[in-house]
Amino acid sequence: MSISIAMAVFNGEKYIKEQISSILNQLDKNDEIVISYDPCSDNTYKIISKLSASDNRIKIINGPGNGIIKNFENAFLHCKNEYIFLCDQDDIWLDNKVSTVVNAFKATRADVIIHDCIVINQENKVISNSFFDMRHCKSGFLYNIIHNSYIGCCMAVRREFLMHNILPFPKNIPMHDQWIGLVAEKIGKVEFINIPLLKYRRHVNNSTGLNHSSLFNMIKFRLNLIIALLKINKR
Repeated sequence: MSISIAMAVFNGEKYIKEQISSILNQLDKNDEIVISYDPCSDNTYKIISKLSASDNRIKIINGPGNGIIKNFENAFLHCKNEYIFLCDQDDIWLDNKVSTVVNAFKATRADVIIHDCIVINQENKVISNSFFDMRHCKSGFLYNIIHNSYIGCCMAVRREFLMHNILPFPKNIPMHDQWIGLVAEKIGKVEFINIPLLKYRRHVNNSTGLNHSSLFNMIKFRLNLIIALLKINKR
C-alpha cells in the first residue's frame, strides 16, 4: 500500500527543506511527494530541485500560477497512489503521522481523515497544543459550513473519492480543504483523529489565517459553497 503527498509550493524557501525532511523518513520506496511549483521569486526551486535529485520519490511539476486552490488541484491530478496527504510547505510532520493516518483509513474505511496539530510560530514556539481545541473543531455538515474545522495540512483523502467526487474544484469556493471536508461530510465518511500529528506553523506569509475574514466575505463564500454543494451527488 503506497501513499502520495500533494504539496503546493510558492515562495517557500525558508521552511520547505525542514518540512520535506520531516516527511521522507516516513515514506516507503513506492511513495511519492508531488510538488506543484508555482513560479517563485526566491530560491524555492533550487532547494527542491536539489532534494529531488537526491531522492526519486520527490517529483516536481509546473504549477498553473493561478493561486493556491488551482496549485493543489494540479498536485492532486499528478498523484498516483491510494491515499493522498495534503501538505503545506512550511510545517513539520511528527514521526507517527503517516502510520497513524494509514491505520485509521484501514480501520474506519473513511474517505477523508483529519487529525489535530500543534500550532507553532515562525520561531518554533508553541502557540497552542491543540488546533482542534483552539478552533472548536468537530464533524458535522451544517456545522462546518458555518464554522470550518477543515485544515488541509492535517488532512488525507482516498484518491478514488477525490477524483470521482471532489475534483475539479468549483470556482469561487473559499478554500480547497473546506470543500474536500464538506463533500465528504455530505456523501462520504470523515474520521477525526484527536491526536496532534504535525506542527502547524503560523507566520506572516501563510496562505490561510486563523482569523475570520470580513462578514461580507464570509457570507459570500458560504453562499458559493452551498450552491456548489447542492450540485454534489456521489458518483
